[in-house]
Amino acid sequence: MEEDEHQRPHLGQNSEKRMASNSKEKIFCEFKKLLYLAGPLIIVNLLVCALSMISLVFVGHLGKLALSGASVATSFTSVTGLSLMVGLSSALDTFCGQSFGATKYHLLGIHMQRAMIVLMSVSVPLAVIWFYAKKMLVFMRQDPEISAEAGLYARYMIPCRFAYALLQCLVRFLQSQNNVIPVMLITGITTVLHVLLCWIMVFKFGLGSKGAALANAISLWINVIFLSVYVRVASLCKKTWTGFSKDAFINIPTFLKLAIPSAVMICLEIWSFEMMVLLSGLLPNPQFEASVLSISLNIAAMMFQIPLGLGGATSVRVSNELGAGRAQVARVAIHVSMFSTVTEGVFGAIILISGRKLWGYCYSSDKEVASYIGQMLLLLAGSHFIEGIQSVLSGAVRGSGRQKTGAIVNLGAYYLIGIPLAVLFAFVFHMGGKGLWLGIIAALCTQALSLSILTVRTNWESEAKKANHRVNDSSLTQLPVV
Repeated sequence: MEEDEHQRPHLGQNSEKRMASNSKEKIFCEFKKLLYLAGPLIIVNLLVCALSMISLVFVGHLGKLALSGASVATSFTSVTGLSLMVGLSSALDTFCGQSFGATKYHLLGIHMQRAMIVLMSVSVPLAVIWFYAKKMLVFMRQDPEISAEAGLYARYMIPCRFAYALLQCLVRFLQSQNNVIPVMLITGITTVLHVLLCWIMVFKFGLGSKGAALANAISLWINVIFLSVYVRVASLCKKTWTGFSKDAFINIPTFLKLAIPSAVMICLEIWSFEMMVLLSGLLPNPQFEASVLSISLNIAAMMFQIPLGLGGATSVRVSNELGAGRAQVARVAIHVSMFSTVTEGVFGAIILISGRKLWGYCYSSDKEVASYIGQMLLLLAGSHFIEGIQSVLSGAVRGSGRQKTGAIVNLGAYYLIGIPLAVLFAFVFHMGGKGLWLGIIAALCTQALSLSILTVRTNWESEAKKANHRVNDSSLTQLPVV
């Protein structure tokens, strides 16, 4: 009996060690999965951003008017279409991700086709808006010459509208099944070709800014074609792509129930940043304030690609595990993602703060502009840290199919708190561009706090059951018909 009593604590300690070891292995395994997804997604995000930047670089050699017009057109098309495509297609994070986790592989192809039908249909009226961009910009009292140049650029961007819609569906279809390396490689090839295309269209053919817009469209369509061919021939997609199906036309309202809140959730956030640029034009010395804020937003957007990739990876991991009924693993995935984004946020903030006196000279040789940018980067460091947290938590929201809640949070954070405070700080307290950015920080803090409370209070076992019901409801359609 005495031997047994001495052995029990020893056995208990071994058991605790095994549990601790298993827990560490699970966390390490989840960390590897997250990096495998997030790394390529970050690179893809940066490469996609590079397409429009490369075009603007070539247009910049044509003169100030051409560059101003192309810049305004790029912003206009983003607000009136491209951001909407990102939002609508993000419903696939839920549908495809959970179906893949539940091993209902054939549903992924049907969901993707359904999304393509919806996005291409929405693209038609949006293309009409782009066609009349000049008139709309003049109506908004923009400079007539810049409006004319921007309107021309937007018209030649119309083919991008449809390519971008298909591209978003293909990328989310592949990333939901953890197949991200081909997306990264194909996007990389497209970006390299885009440099050559821009040179040929802008200078060789002498098409000017129109050539840069057409180069954008051609590059996006090349990307779509390459990814489509890969999906058709790759062995990894044999189970998830079984051919065109008439079932894609069924249950479109069910898709829209998630797609519309997804679009609202993402567009509300993107539009609020664009609104800051418009508000900067109302400040004293508007050209100076607007240029500094635009540069600050450019730096913030570039830095944001890292947490955006982590957010996308979180969405995939959460949706896959909920679809598989593994609620505990989904919870672990969020914890690992949060640790990763907080770590990245600290390092990112350090880089911004330590290099604040140099960053400005990358954009302007004017000492006043560079000095002001350095001051703004102190605020950017804080916003980058918080933005990483909200990006991961937003990914968890999309992965679990709670986009309606996310849309409500973003509406309150940005339009009831962020923008009113930005106006208060900038115009009442006379803080200028810094005040506008403080409004953004307030919105991000509200968003991150709200999503944190939502995540902590979530019953993940219940979310796994909801995911199971969602997948089963999708399975009620007939098997695909080639």
